[in-house]
Amino acid sequence: MLAATEMEFLIPSRQSRPGDDPIFTLHAEATKRAKAGEDIVNATIGALLNDDGHLAIMPSVVETLRNVDPEVGAAYAPIAGQTEFRTAVIEDVLGAHGLTGEALAVATPGGSGALRMALDNFLEPHQTVLTTSYFWGPYRTLSDEAGRSFATFKMFDDAGRFDVVDLERKLDALLSEQGRGLVILNSPCHNPTGYSLDAAEWDATVTMLERLSRKGPIALVLDAAYAYYKKESLDVALSALSRLVGKTQVLVAWSASKSFAQYGLRIGALVAVVPDAAQRVRIDNALTYSCRGTWSNCNAAGQVAITRLLVEPDLRRRALAERAALVEMLSRRVARWNELAQGSAIRYPRYDGGFFTTVFHDEPQAVAARLREKGIFVVPLAGALRVAMCAVNHGEIDRIVTALHEVLG
Repeated sequence: MLAATEMEFLIPSRQSRPGDDPIFTLHAEATKRAKAGEDIVNATIGALLNDDGHLAIMPSVVETLRNVDPEVGAAYAPIAGQTEFRTAVIEDVLGAHGLTGEALAVATPGGSGALRMALDNFLEPHQTVLTTSYFWGPYRTLSDEAGRSFATFKMFDDAGRFDVVDLERKLDALLSEQGRGLVILNSPCHNPTGYSLDAAEWDATVTMLERLSRKGPIALVLDAAYAYYKKESLDVALSALSRLVGKTQVLVAWSASKSFAQYGLRIGALVAVVPDAAQRVRIDNALTYSCRGTWSNCNAAGQVAITRLLVEPDLRRRALAERAALVEMLSRRVARWNELAQGSAIRYPRYDGGFFTTVFHDEPQAVAARLREKGIFVVPLAGALRVAMCAVNHGEIDRIVTALHEVLG
């Protein structure tokens, strides 16, 4: 008989899982060195900090959370989310586009939960999800954990614009191979590049999806995590995507994490625009079933508070004003980066808003290591380095750019 120490209790596919997210590992190292007295610039973590280095918080959100009835907050929320919350999110996302009557939503633990719902319900197990070649690392993790494969298309063409041609090529091949497609696009303020598709790029993307939709069912997930940090928010994207309603499945992954500066609250939603009433019922049922089988239900107090911030006029005005101040603070950093980095040896995509920008380089690990020697922490990716502009102040931007010039030569 084998002793317990000789047995492997994990199933084989789970035996080589990494123990931590690489971004949080780098953040921990930067924090440790800073506590030891080193002068560190930590441009790793995706949370908005004030210029004094403290987490940016919206007072109206904190106050509203404190005022939630304790019994309401302690009770179970409905599996799919509180009705008022779901309605408020649909209005927030689609109200300006006349699509609220055709939409449904389910509450999720942040935008990550919304992405998981899309993977579970719009692709079969072992089928492949498609996204941009530069992407938020957990896209791959979420796909893997959901038992789906993961593929990318080239994000930028030779002119530095969104590569709709390669997206069509890769999606067409997937439709031929598996009979359906799921695409995740993160815009505006893409993580990690900071890129936002403009109206012409969205128009070309939608035209292409209309064409391919004749070949098989396509679901498009618009990851809107950073949408409120762009002046136009979702208007440009949804104005174009409204043409797809009834032809492809338009989904929006909505999150309160960035929009209300509450990363730990874990409040999000998956919004689906479904014009056919019978199909809308089927999708609502399927998503609700998945919620029950994945996390059961979401934070009740958070849903109550976020609903009030979305629908009560005085609270909404306060929250919008507080968010605008945070957006302005971040916009000043974006402007400073562009002022210093444009026209230099630093190669990066169009960047006019959002938490991150990305510096292109063929040896990102080596560059990141040299930057760490200078006390500057960024996140190396495949072919690039992610710089979290959300987490640094003006003086630190100057230091990052200077160090990049020194390292890049």
